[in-house]
Amino acid sequence: MGYESVIFDNDGVLLTLTDMDAHYVGARRAFEELGVPSPSTAHVEAMSIGVTVPELTDICTQYDIDPERFFRARDEALTTVQRALIRAGEKQPYSDVSMLDRLDCPLGVVSSNQRDTVAFAFEHFDIGHYFDTVWAREPTVESLRRKKPRPYYIERAMADLDVSDALFVGDNESDIEAAHRAGIDSAIIRRPHRTDTRLDVTPDHDVSGLEDVVRIAGRRSGSD
Repeated sequence: MGYESVIFDNDGVLLTLTDMDAHYVGARRAFEELGVPSPSTAHVEAMSIGVTVPELTDICTQYDIDPERFFRARDEALTTVQRALIRAGEKQPYSDVSMLDRLDCPLGVVSSNQRDTVAFAFEHFDIGHYFDTVWAREPTVESLRRKKPRPYYIERAMADLDVSDALFVGDNESDIEAAHRAGIDSAIIRRPHRTDTRLDVTPDHDVSGLEDVVRIAGRRSGSD
């Protein structure tokens, strides 16, 4: 029995990663917009990537700014920065994205990037047609509570696809954990930034690219 569907993470799986400097720029712009022209470097770094609700609440309290306002400003600023990178060709699809043509099951995307960033990228690169559903974060604090490794967005995608069985393809431990919490199989994809990464979780598949995903998507057993 094959997988009913395949769901993908976006950054580091379908599109190249966003440069860390862009994350710093987005966070710093949010501080500036809310009247903090000189935030500490540590706080800028904390609000750049991998933001948690406790960190966000604590830092915003120190500057006496509203967490919801700050996080919306942060997400909007980072979307603006990433759009510029996309237009400049500095963030783009991996060369094997056309392999998606070979998958005949329903496809979805679950990303922890901003919803507007993902929508812009898919339209710019004309790859949105591959996917039957796309879930990414809204610019709200609640979205932080729902992002991977929690299964919330994967479960929403599966509901949209009307499937109970799927393969989730990601490049981070949080992707593997989220898939398993959702009760589905996972695959870690070894893009250049993950070639030698050791994991503390065990994916069901370990693949080097989307060609491997196509190869395994129709089966549930056998060697990789």
